[in-house]
Amino acid sequence: METKVVKIGNKVIGGGNPILIQSMCNTKTQDVAATVAQIKELEAAGCDIIRVAVPDMEAAKAIAEIKKQISIPLVADIHFDYRLAIAAIENGADKIRINPGNIGSEERIKAVVDAAKAKNIPIRVGVNSGSLEKELVEKYHGVTAEGLVESALDKVRIIEELGYDNLVISIKSSDVMMCVKAHELIADKTNHPLHVGITEAGTLKAGNIKSACGLAMILSQGIGDTIRVSLTGAPIEEIKTAKLVLRTLGLRKGGIEVVSCPTCGRTQIDLIGLANKVEDMVTEFDDLDIKVAVMGCVVNGPGEAKEADLGVAGGIGEGLLIKHGEIIRKLPEAELLPALREELKNWPRGNV
Repeated sequence: METKVVKIGNKVIGGGNPILIQSMCNTKTQDVAATVAQIKELEAAGCDIIRVAVPDMEAAKAIAEIKKQISIPLVADIHFDYRLAIAAIENGADKIRINPGNIGSEERIKAVVDAAKAKNIPIRVGVNSGSLEKELVEKYHGVTAEGLVESALDKVRIIEELGYDNLVISIKSSDVMMCVKAHELIADKTNHPLHVGITEAGTLKAGNIKSACGLAMILSQGIGDTIRVSLTGAPIEEIKTAKLVLRTLGLRKGGIEVVSCPTCGRTQIDLIGLANKVEDMVTEFDDLDIKVAVMGCVVNGPGEAKEADLGVAGGIGEGLLIKHGEIIRKLPEAELLPALREELKNWPRGNV
């Protein structure tokens, strides 16, 4: 799906550009120090665009100070009060997220659109299954993908008729298959970039599974320009999952892929502990695009690790360090992780 290019601060989405990762702060936006600290943590982890809640005027005004201290684009999330949207724009938001359906009269929507037009910043038109209009629920005999698409396109039409088309669309549902179908339907009906995600996906375990399934089905069809994994947990976990989804689908390069075998009765080292430590450790090396294998025994480990660039295979309280399919060292179990880190530190750059 070829969408038009939309500029958000110093980033662009659409038009075949790389899919960008978003998250949303769970700090109080009015607490500038805490919000800035979280944004910087998320940016370091790979977040491309950050969103903050704007529930009151104090939060809207805080955007100006937050913007001075961050380098990634900031999106202001507004509901109900059109004055907050205007204030967020005046204080430097790079994009605003609204649902025209709860902003109020056409006059109030026009005031927001005029403010965005004056700064030439995009508006994300968001529609969620939980807020679908009553008449559409009745028309389609329930909350459906068709209803979500009609609702979203109706909101887009309102803004386009006010003379503005710098838009991004999001149609989200916590029902994975409904969300997938909605994106398939809308992809043929608009060229506005799509913000993709499974809303209210759940806690870390369930939310990751639902998000991965839904995003994979949507993105693998060439649909989607920016994504947000919605988890009930620390926002940094959203970034980790989003990066892994994009890398798994071949939509993003860079970062180390860790493969590890399931444990069995032959395992003689703490494979689960080691694999988790390796997965955490490799986040230090996002400038590398290689595969690291963590194998539990010397029966199949060396052979399976040959397909990886670097790996370890466990023995009885020790393990083999394997590089490009060749065993290069035998080490005590406690030295395997430091040895892997040292290899990664010295790995040739320039192959990302």
